[in-house]
Amino acid sequence: MSAKEKFTSISPAEFFKRNPELAGFSNPARAMYQALRELVENALDATDVHEILPSIKVVIERTSQEKEIYRLTVEDNGIGIPPHVVPDAFGRVLYSSKYVLRQTRGMYGLGVKAAVLYSQMYQDKPIEITTAPVNSKRIYSFKLKIDVTKNEPIIYERGSVNNDTGYHGTSVSMYILGDWMRAKSRVYEYIKRTYIITPYAEFYFKDPEGNVTLYPRLTNKMPTPPKEVKPHPYGVDIELLKNMISRQKEDTTVKDFLVKEFQSVGEKTALSVIEMAGLDPEKKVQKLTDDQLSKLVDAMKNFPDFRPPSPEALSTIGADLIELGLKQTFNPEYVGAVTRRPKAYQGHPFIVEVGLAYGGDIQPSEEPTVLRYANKIPLIYDEKSDVVWKVVEEIDWKRYGIEDEQLPLVVMVHLCSTKVPYKSAGKESIADVEEIEKEIRNGIMEASRSLKTFMTEKRKEEEARKRLLTYLKYIPELARSLSIFVTDGKKELAPKVQEEIQNKMIDLVVTKLNIKDKDLELFKSYRVETL
Repeated sequence: MSAKEKFTSISPAEFFKRNPELAGFSNPARAMYQALRELVENALDATDVHEILPSIKVVIERTSQEKEIYRLTVEDNGIGIPPHVVPDAFGRVLYSSKYVLRQTRGMYGLGVKAAVLYSQMYQDKPIEITTAPVNSKRIYSFKLKIDVTKNEPIIYERGSVNNDTGYHGTSVSMYILGDWMRAKSRVYEYIKRTYIITPYAEFYFKDPEGNVTLYPRLTNKMPTPPKEVKPHPYGVDIELLKNMISRQKEDTTVKDFLVKEFQSVGEKTALSVIEMAGLDPEKKVQKLTDDQLSKLVDAMKNFPDFRPPSPEALSTIGADLIELGLKQTFNPEYVGAVTRRPKAYQGHPFIVEVGLAYGGDIQPSEEPTVLRYANKIPLIYDEKSDVVWKVVEEIDWKRYGIEDEQLPLVVMVHLCSTKVPYKSAGKESIADVEEIEKEIRNGIMEASRSLKTFMTEKRKEEEARKRLLTYLKYIPELARSLSIFVTDGKKELAPKVQEEIQNKMIDLVVTKLNIKDKDLELFKSYRVETL
């Protein structure tokens, strides 16, 4: 006789506690990096999304000599968190302010809660939160954990003090089992790459060894923040439609529902879509059957005349900030960047930005250094599985004037979208979506054309420099011979005449060859040596 199967359910918190690798917490080194990353992302979303120049403080301290337990603290100067929201924001999995159609660094309402769950697995100290919303008269503090079975916060301590200084922002500390020596390079690389695209932010970073690194603010210019938008008809499905309809008033008609709840839908467009679906525009939307909902979704997805999704939900970095960040970090010989026009996939708008840096202090290697970003998040792990790397590998750089076998080249690609197609909840690599892959390729090619122009000019300058060196060899001797001829052999007059002739020759060569200042200095130094 066979045993009966036992069926049960688990909470979202229990699921991610059992499967931490899905959220990027697969080992102590990766977990340390991932926890810090989640806290920094939240800090930046609490500042630059709300047009506050970010000041971010990151401190990692080792608290146990027996086990590698570390205290991670990230403090920001953002808008703060209302005290009644704090317990759920940190203690309830899949509770978030980010479930809206607007670009944010976080997407799943999971990141920091996954870090809390990982923290609880290996040590017993709760997460510590201190926060003050903008204009708050009080500063609030909490210590809490997650009740894994119930997926709800357990509050150990809560309190508040007077806010006499006008402080606003949030500080979060958590204790985790980590591996600093293995995580060190990734953590430093993450902060450096974050700084590259946020030159309007300042960072203070102290590592467990006591080393302090300061990243100063380079500009007060910030990207335009994203706005929340309505869904686009191309991105709708039956379940989303049902969810939206459940929030409508009983007398809302199908026509009014489409006009009010979706972008790119006016009254005329709504009537055309409804006609395609074979529905009555005055029918109450809550009375639609499943079959009618399916017909409506099909009509919305196949209607040919919708405007593209609104890019207002997106916030690009901007070519000037990309160039500033690349210059500051790599000190290249050439830097250039492009921000592409908005495109869409599955009803979701997206924009691709590309930055290129060449030469200078960039270390040459067989492959370009690739910096990947999604919604302003640096992607450090899983590089070779990312669509960005796939595209970069296919680029023939010789077409753009780079003949070197060793490439002193940095390629930066930023994808921003209301829905980034990550391959996993760990958010480290972007999936191969045809529309996105094509736009990344077009963006790299567009940026590379400017690089090609630079390389062409550089080759011309090198050729001119070679000619210059040839002239350098002969001008002094020619000037000396002419001076002897002009002075009829009077040696006391020859040096002065030689210098005059040589200066005129140099002026002529400089004009004809369009010699740059740096090569002119070479001319002058050579002339002094030969006089």
